[in-house]
Amino acid sequence: MTAGFDLQALAGQIRDARGVAHKRDIDAVVARLGLTSRRAAVPVGDDCAAIPDGDGHLLFAIEGFLDSFVAADPYFAGYCGVMVNLSDIAAMGGRPLAVVDALWSRDAAAADPILAGLSDAATLYGVPIVGGHTNTRAQAGNLAVAVLGRAGPRLLTSFDAAPGDDLVAAIDLRGRFREPYPYWDASTGTAGERLRGDLALLPGLAEDGLCRAAKDISMAGVVGTALMLLECSKVGGVIDLDAIPRPADVPLARWLNAFPSFGYLLSVRPERTAAVRARFAERDIGVATVGQLDASRVARVRDASGEEAVVWDFAVGPLIGCGQDDKDAVR
Repeated sequence: MTAGFDLQALAGQIRDARGVAHKRDIDAVVARLGLTSRRAAVPVGDDCAAIPDGDGHLLFAIEGFLDSFVAADPYFAGYCGVMVNLSDIAAMGGRPLAVVDALWSRDAAAADPILAGLSDAATLYGVPIVGGHTNTRAQAGNLAVAVLGRAGPRLLTSFDAAPGDDLVAAIDLRGRFREPYPYWDASTGTAGERLRGDLALLPGLAEDGLCRAAKDISMAGVVGTALMLLECSKVGGVIDLDAIPRPADVPLARWLNAFPSFGYLLSVRPERTAAVRARFAERDIGVATVGQLDASRVARVRDASGEEAVVWDFAVGPLIGCGQDDKDAVR
């Protein structure tokens, strides 16, 4: 329960969190590259680029990793290189095709655990590594990984949430923190069949027309990720903190900063919510309706008493600077 929390202070902590701060860096880059318009060939703001291709879309995702993380946990960094990109592909209603990586290390020995993590994740998730770039004579270790995927004509996007939608959170709670990091790991040590089946839920929702807008929960946490979804769709909404699926022994404040290996926010028309939630529940994934969207362009959080606090007012200023120029998308 959120009783006993200073809700205003908690809202401030969400705004000032490191994961949200990293997302704020996107705004300046988007502006400098002139990527603010939905009318661009490839709108920016989604979890990966969606490129029209025949009767569907090619999906292209990439992740780079902090050198401190690569140095401290090289195996998991390699594993995450595949895992987090596949989550981005799934968040847009797609299925992965292939992985490439770019790796710098001081020597071959330092590269080995990173490569082991990449290889193990690719095997478990059933996606081939088809090439990349390797330098084992660098002064420091760095890693970037990209994944190519494909989706049909119906995408899950960051631009199609609408006032009146339910905000649904689906998170695999069968994990543990990768201490001391905020990474909630429900992937390593899990059977590949289950991992692949869980990811397939997202393209299934897109293909069956049950959902149009989604985003995978990133380093910004549950509320920070919701901010990006709301900004891109030019909507507002309220999030009930007590409704967020959460492990029983994890404090709310820590959970709001968690980066789950399987976690998604979906904007769903109310008449479809029960069907969407049932698909996750059938696979023992924690799922709940955590809020509702409105036309306010103000993102709020609410506690058990009904008190609300503003986290972000998009009419005052952007977060990532991505948003469509109009609301002409067909739902």
